[in-house]
Amino acid sequence: MPKRTFVYGATILLGANLFNRLLGFGYQYLIMNNIGGEAYGLFNMVFPIYMLALVLTTAGIPLAIAKMVSEEISLGRTINAQSIFRLALLLLSISGAIVSIVLYFLAPYIAQRIFPDPRVINVFLICTPAIFIVSVSSVFRGYFQGLQNMVPTAISQIFEQIIRVVVGYTAAIRLLGYGVEWAATGLASGMLAGELIGLIAIIFQYQRGKPKQTRESQGPSYSKRQILSRLWQLASPVTAGRLLSTGLSSLDAIIIPMRLQVAGYGAHEAITLFGQLGGSAFTLLTFPSVFTFALATSLVPSISEAAVRRQFQIVRARSAEAIRLTILIGIPCLIILFYFSRPLTAFFKSSEIAPILRVLALGGIFSYIQQTTTGILQGLGKVQLPVLHSIIAAIIRFPVLIYLTSLPQWGLKGTAWAFVLGFFIIAALNITAITRYTGMPLDLQRFVLQPSSGGVGMLLVFQFLDPFLGGHIVGYIVEFSIGIAVYNIILFINGGISLTDLKRLPWIGKFLPI
Repeated sequence: MPKRTFVYGATILLGANLFNRLLGFGYQYLIMNNIGGEAYGLFNMVFPIYMLALVLTTAGIPLAIAKMVSEEISLGRTINAQSIFRLALLLLSISGAIVSIVLYFLAPYIAQRIFPDPRVINVFLICTPAIFIVSVSSVFRGYFQGLQNMVPTAISQIFEQIIRVVVGYTAAIRLLGYGVEWAATGLASGMLAGELIGLIAIIFQYQRGKPKQTRESQGPSYSKRQILSRLWQLASPVTAGRLLSTGLSSLDAIIIPMRLQVAGYGAHEAITLFGQLGGSAFTLLTFPSVFTFALATSLVPSISEAAVRRQFQIVRARSAEAIRLTILIGIPCLIILFYFSRPLTAFFKSSEIAPILRVLALGGIFSYIQQTTTGILQGLGKVQLPVLHSIIAAIIRFPVLIYLTSLPQWGLKGTAWAFVLGFFIIAALNITAITRYTGMPLDLQRFVLQPSSGGVGMLLVFQFLDPFLGGHIVGYIVEFSIGIAVYNIILFINGGISLTDLKRLPWIGKFLPI
């Protein structure tokens, strides 16, 4: 298998994630306009329990697989890498099957006692087999991530999303005549079909590129007990972090509407504002995370490989490059969100949330850095640190959120500032930990000055063009294109982007001159 850099892997995943995100936007538009929000709401109502089941079932093991496989491959011990993969596959197949079966038989009880609307029972019943499918699929994705081969995962995700959209929309339209609960069931069937096809696609790619067994000794082999112990050591902090994240999201859903009512909003208005915060502001804010997610996913095996070989100079270089790329991508995205907050939120019929998006955009770069630096720390084996940093940030963020949200003059804007504070704390603590453990220098010129100068130029372009081109979607697209072009030109001039950076991109780099 050819050697691939983490930039190559991140670019592959970026392309797949961007395609899937755009297809998902189109899917959501079709659902809301042709099927209705009630059916979509019933479908989404199942997801807290579904995601909790997935967190408990997979227990952070895919990330542990990626790190362990990467370490073994870097030392030439492919037999050990295969042993880790097979044991993890057996473990998650059993746990996924058990959880799926238990939840299937508990579905009537859960629908009556936990969900606010018992009509979700059919949706929940269809989602339960998906827990088993996703658990198995996650093992293959973790294995390929460890090999730094992101192509199988990208192909699997694309197949999954296409099938989800085609089957889900078709089934929902056909079943809508029987009631909205059946339309929601159609959406769930699309999700199940997509996960199944995604699993088949990645299994096919594994079988096609399966490494040949060799009897040559490749160093010490591990017992099943040693592998399980190492898996648990790496996976348990990740599981705790994901459970913490789920719990914090649940608390946000409870606290924010309550404090908005204290600020003087009615119950219905408070819930509507909270829905717009998540459905509009955070949907737009997290769109650039298709890049940071791809980068963080590629970083874990890349950093692990260099760390296990004690190549600390490479660790420092890859960490700094990842943070630099995150900032270079994040700044133009956030400038667009800040400057065009009103037309962007109007697309989601939430124009009144535009000032909130502006606040979030001011601190959004820390959200993206948080995701990338978490991937670096996980690659270093410091998987417990992002969890600890999230706890520290939550301890500081929640009192600020509770206080500011309840003030009439702040309201949801206070909520947004509390989130920005949380993003900043986690990003700052993560970067501090990385510099402490790797010795990575903080290059203010490459991290701050170069991208900021490009951002200023981009803002000036928008300020000049918006009076002439604003107000129409074609005009906005032209503005975005020119602004991004000016941003990149400035970066080329000041050295923020070089020809060497472009040559590392797949498909594009090989056509560039040396």
